[in-house]
Amino acid sequence: MRAIIITKSGGPEVLEIQNVGTPTPAGEQVRVRVRASGVNRADLLQRAGGYPAPPGSPTNIPGLEFAGEVDAVGPLVRAWQPGQHVMGLVGGGAQAEYVLTHEGLLAEIPQNLDFVQAAAVPEVFMTAHDALFTQAGLQVGERVLIHAVGSGVGTAAIQLAHATGARTFGTSRTPRKLELARELGLDAGISDENFASEVLRLTGGEGVHIVLDFIGAPYLEQNLHALAMWGRIIFLSTMGGPQANVNLGLLMGKRILMRGVTMRTRTLEEKLAATRRFVTSVLPLLASGKVKPVIEHVYSMEEVAEAHRVMGESRNFGKLVVRID
Repeated sequence: MRAIIITKSGGPEVLEIQNVGTPTPAGEQVRVRVRASGVNRADLLQRAGGYPAPPGSPTNIPGLEFAGEVDAVGPLVRAWQPGQHVMGLVGGGAQAEYVLTHEGLLAEIPQNLDFVQAAAVPEVFMTAHDALFTQAGLQVGERVLIHAVGSGVGTAAIQLAHATGARTFGTSRTPRKLELARELGLDAGISDENFASEVLRLTGGEGVHIVLDFIGAPYLEQNLHALAMWGRIIFLSTMGGPQANVNLGLLMGKRILMRGVTMRTRTLEEKLAATRRFVTSVLPLLASGKVKPVIEHVYSMEEVAEAHRVMGESRNFGKLVVRID
């Protein structure tokens, strides 16, 4: 099979298309003929040598999410048959013509989505839903601040929070991204420089109940000020750095909960549970069109290096997707 290969640690130029062996499913594994795969920052970090694939995933083939059709199944598989259109989230290896995954980590693609659209769904919508509802316990009528609102997870989180009846706030360095986010249900777009004071102004001094943060250290102090009593911060990435000083007095005074989460490093049982919640709660919204994948650009396999450059420079609003032809 053809696969995008990380030939060594480095920049986008280290990515090559090579022929490698096609994997064979065993046990509860399903082999999927991949038609499209989303690009994520974890791919960039893995390519640069800073984020190795978890045990059991290919070490040199990037790709956390995919869409395609079931090609073959292991002897213990009960849920799927060849030909079904599926999408899913894996620890790596999705940017190849074939990928193996546990049958419980697959979701059927809604009929209103094609393979490219479906490939832009699993990572961002599963991450956003898990962060908002499982980790932060979002309730109807609460206020949510979403940083990097133009990112893939950001665009998914806006839509899910809006669909729940939450009031949404978002930050970005790019005014264009804030304007585009309004079409997805963003109530208030804010510059990322002095966002805490703006949040407090817009909420009459009350603040937001939940912050989804991808930046980390540089935003921590303002996040604490922007939160309401009993507020929750969910850290999904640390693009700005992982080390920060914490104002414990402010943290304690507001009874703030801080939680860091990742999807890639979870156990199989945790991933199976997250997939079930996604299937139950998010798939119906996708099928009805109440939420939708947001795609900036679609690339061929030969153009994957350019996709990495665009994401590395944060030029995209929503997802970048690679066709696996």
